[in-house]
Amino acid sequence: MTRNYPEISIQSAISPSPWWIKAESKDLQRGRLIWAFLPHIDQIPYTLIPIGRAQAAEHKEVTVRIEPLRVKQPQHHLTLPVAGIPHYPGEVRIVQRAKKRPALIVGEGGLPLPKEMAQGRPGWQISPTILVAPYYGGEQYGTRAGFPPPFLDRVRRCEFPQFVHELLPIGTGESLLYLNHIQSIGKHHDSIEFTKFCLSEDAIAILDEWIMWITTGLLPKNGLIFPVRQEFLKLD
Repeated sequence: MTRNYPEISIQSAISPSPWWIKAESKDLQRGRLIWAFLPHIDQIPYTLIPIGRAQAAEHKEVTVRIEPLRVKQPQHHLTLPVAGIPHYPGEVRIVQRAKKRPALIVGEGGLPLPKEMAQGRPGWQISPTILVAPYYGGEQYGTRAGFPPPFLDRVRRCEFPQFVHELLPIGTGESLLYLNHIQSIGKHHDSIEFTKFCLSEDAIAILDEWIMWITTGLLPKNGLIFPVRQEFLKLD
């Protein structure tokens, strides 16, 4: 479970307190390390447009076109009825690349809704979700793009509010936690695969500061990150 974090890293700064601990519970909890299919975030999303069928009466197969979805562009798309992907007024279908990757639970999704609020509402309005932040591989090797070592060194020094350097306890190499990619996923066993690990209390306290930093731009001077960051940025 213990990884040999570089001396210049937030994880080493809280030593001998552990960064990762074994998860004692099988329940969802903040700081739990999971696997999930998460989308790549494109600057401009893509949309899927049904444009025709080989046979007019066949609703299970359709020819589609994929094109950029620009927010200011009027939508005059064809609305062919297709089994499995019904069309609703004002809605479009977004197409995204996704990959199964490690992620960190940063929010448990709030409280269950009262029954009277849930009755008769569509699933997307009431289905429980959690908030997660994905990890991306940092090392450069083979076909992996990764990041240049000088940049990873800057991340280890806590220079950027959107990135946290990490050595995950699941055997992967260097990773970056992308706090600017925090997103919701379904709170469902088919959407989440647990690992055996979660952040320690000290690590979660640092995570809370980091989330405040990325969401507000403020890093408290009397907190845990600020003095460590100041020292790291001074080093050659």
